[in-house]
Amino acid sequence: MDQLSLLFDGFGAALTPMNLLWVLIGAVLGTAVGVLPGLGSAMAVALLLPVTFSLDPTAAFIMFAGIYFGGLFGDSTAGILLNTPGNSSAIASTFEGHRMAKNGHAAKALATAAIGAFIGGLIATTLVVFFAPTLVKLATVFGPAEYFALAVFAFLAISSVVSESVVRGLAALGIGLALALVGIDGPSGTARFTLGMPQLFDGISIIVITVGLLALGEVFHIASRIHRDPAATQIKTRGRARINLGDVRRALPAWLRGTAFGAPFGLIPAGGAEVPTFLAYGTEKKLAARRKDPEFGTTGSIKGLAAPEAASNATAGTAMGALLALGLPTSATAAIMLAAFQQYGMQPGPLLFERSGELVWALLASLFIGLVILLIINLPFATVWAKLLNIPRHYLYAGITVFSMLGVYAVSSSVLDLWLLIAIGLAGFMMRRFNIPLAPVLIAVILGPMAETELRRALAVSEGDLGILVGSPITITLYLVLAVALAVSGVQHVRHRRTRKDSEPAVQAVDA
Repeated sequence: MDQLSLLFDGFGAALTPMNLLWVLIGAVLGTAVGVLPGLGSAMAVALLLPVTFSLDPTAAFIMFAGIYFGGLFGDSTAGILLNTPGNSSAIASTFEGHRMAKNGHAAKALATAAIGAFIGGLIATTLVVFFAPTLVKLATVFGPAEYFALAVFAFLAISSVVSESVVRGLAALGIGLALALVGIDGPSGTARFTLGMPQLFDGISIIVITVGLLALGEVFHIASRIHRDPAATQIKTRGRARINLGDVRRALPAWLRGTAFGAPFGLIPAGGAEVPTFLAYGTEKKLAARRKDPEFGTTGSIKGLAAPEAASNATAGTAMGALLALGLPTSATAAIMLAAFQQYGMQPGPLLFERSGELVWALLASLFIGLVILLIINLPFATVWAKLLNIPRHYLYAGITVFSMLGVYAVSSSVLDLWLLIAIGLAGFMMRRFNIPLAPVLIAVILGPMAETELRRALAVSEGDLGILVGSPITITLYLVLAVALAVSGVQHVRHRRTRKDSEPAVQAVDA
């Protein structure tokens, strides 16, 4: 129980009035920056990094704990209310969260996200404190073949689950992979699909794609229907807004499932929190199909929001453990935190706990404190945030468009990115019109480069032998689980189609 005594020492260092003030300031600033479209939690840490240079190391990292989790909640807040997630880790939360917001349950959605973030972060940080040495071993068993198998699993599982048509899901996956191929090929240095434009050598930014598909695509979609079908585009601002005990009971299993998905992924550099959040969302969609949940995909399901939100913060919690114990940043935010450690002359890794133990345990204690403060702040203010949706629709969607454009331009200062944003927004509008799912596009864009790199690395190690791709128990297990999942999904799609065909004659007879 040495960890417990060391953690209590950390609480002793962190629970001073001044340090609590720094955590509070960090949580508020992190949330405020994370809410802005195009910025997100990683940008929040980067922008606020200079603010901490005048503080002593303990106070600085305690403030970073608040910024770290505050930025993550800001990402989700923007996604739920405005359909513009601040970071790719909040994309999966946006699908059901924004549907809830549009149907008068914005405050409930924000409260669900806040509690899910608290539960996921709390369990993950506790695991880091007590089981860091054991958890870190999981990171060492993943090689290039395992990463590639994981990416293929995510590609096909998401494509088959989130769409009513497998063909449309695979088409969306193809669109995402095509966008991911734009830019310089790393191993060979060859330009691919850049049209001779140097601005595209680095590829198309995930921010441009995310904001274009989700935010601008939604604006175009609403604009196309606002006169033809006013009721369908109306945002409801009334209804049972606050979360109650019944909602908590419904969401609790989803929070725990999401945490189980997210915690292991924080230890491996396999795309950050995107993979577990999408897998958690896909699992909830499957379970909703089995119990015939009418809310999922229509008015918004609390479970469809709870699971990815818990998964995102669980990944963030264990990612901090991987950073401290291994010196391995498994996300963009963790990479900026690594730079912050180096700024103070410290190198995260196995020796950090010996050389700077007091600081490390104070940081871990402040992660717990930051989670509690964020929950205290955001639960009462959920209804305040929700009042954003009381803004008249023409002002609201115009504001979303302006902030989307400003957010994208602020990141890159590129006019080409603005044109790409409009083009991708139009593509998102067409995908909505023809009922092509957005999630496979986003997961392909995020994981496509990683899948390609790991495939080529595995083949280089094996000198072209394809057997390496199925040469370990982990890859075999992933492919077998994927095959079973695809078979079950295929059967469900066939049954759903037959049920729909059988119901059509009955409807026609009633009409007659």
